[in-house]
Amino acid sequence: MATEYGHGYGHRGGSGFGGAGADGWRHRLPAPLRAPFEARSWREFGYVMLGLPLGILMFTFAVTMVSLGAGLLVTFLGVPVLAAALAGCRGLGSLERARARGLLGAEVAEPEPLRTEKHGAMAWMGAVLKSGTSWRHLLYAVVQFPWSVFSFVVALTFWTYGWALLTYPLWFWVFPMYGGQDGLQLYGDGTHSIYLDNPFEITVTALVGLLFTMATPWIVRALTTVDRLMVRGLLGPSRLATRVVELESDRGTVVDTAAADLRRIERDLHDGAQARLVSLAMDLGLAKEKLAEDPAAAARMVDEAHGEVKTALQELRDLARGIHPAVLTDRGLDAALSAVASRCTVPVQVEVDLAARPAPAIEGIAYFTVSELLQNISKHSRATRASVDVWRVENRLMIQVCDNGVGGAGVSGGSGLAGLAERLDAVDGILVVDSPVAGPTRITAELPWRG
Repeated sequence: MATEYGHGYGHRGGSGFGGAGADGWRHRLPAPLRAPFEARSWREFGYVMLGLPLGILMFTFAVTMVSLGAGLLVTFLGVPVLAAALAGCRGLGSLERARARGLLGAEVAEPEPLRTEKHGAMAWMGAVLKSGTSWRHLLYAVVQFPWSVFSFVVALTFWTYGWALLTYPLWFWVFPMYGGQDGLQLYGDGTHSIYLDNPFEITVTALVGLLFTMATPWIVRALTTVDRLMVRGLLGPSRLATRVVELESDRGTVVDTAAADLRRIERDLHDGAQARLVSLAMDLGLAKEKLAEDPAAAARMVDEAHGEVKTALQELRDLARGIHPAVLTDRGLDAALSAVASRCTVPVQVEVDLAARPAPAIEGIAYFTVSELLQNISKHSRATRASVDVWRVENRLMIQVCDNGVGGAGVSGGSGLAGLAERLDAVDGILVVDSPVAGPTRITAELPWRG
């Protein structure tokens, strides 16, 4: 799971209560005054209005089909009827997800598909009846109806009364002209009546209508929040299915990362130490041949070969450090990160506040995360100083790397930080990047402790 915090974080490309496309004058209005005219408010109101007829349709279909299927269970016909009821509810659920996506902007993923080990009608009916997703769709069809009745009545009442009272100064003349009374009747009995007919009463009525009109979008928004929760909870994928998909994706990331590491090690061995050792063997062979006829030349060649041996050993040590440094195993993160910081091209202050050591795998990931971030600072940041802080918060290992460089870092596709975020995500970690243009940059990594 990768999250990028940067310049403009939290903006959606537009502005205002209702999203992009609002006029400049609306931006200067307070949100309560702006809300009744925003497209989002009208879309949500339309969602509530459509909810009642669709709720009646779904409730009628679900109750009728399930009752019929349950009644026919004494015969074999009850099974296919129940399966058809659940399949129909799944189809209506697709319609509801599309409606929520179009009017509420709620992106709800498709639930897990039916999985059948065999082909045929019997296998399909068994899969439908055993699917928890199907029964959740049926539950949605049942509970959505009473909720849609409630939300329809509340939204329509507030909306109509609000706009009717707000526009009362424009249409109150209808009463004396066509109704035979002075205005909208507030109270009346056999002896006296109260009409809203003088300028003060008309003004107060319009102000009350204004309050209703300003409050209605927020009331509708609260109602549609419940709809969003119902759609996501009952019509979306289950938490278990979502977790399985995440684990499958993480497993693929881990396999790809391991394969890439193996290819890197093979390339480093082939192009580095292996090539140097082959050259060393050839030089030693030539020195052996010259030993008898030209001992001085042979000695020089042996001396050069000795230098090559030292270089090959240093390359092998660097390679071993890239796989898993010995200092990390022996002395922990504090010493290992200090060693990494000493090789950085800018001064780095390291502070590790850990009372205990995490699991070796997490410790290794933390080490390589800091190592890669410090390499990025050396190559790209143009910073003059940096810092590394490591601490523990409950069951999470926190890492923060900061620098005063040029900024502009991000986890966009193809960048080194994107690959790092994927590797952290594979172990339920999080990478947060805060790097505005012109700096400074603050990158926070969060890993499970698993001590």
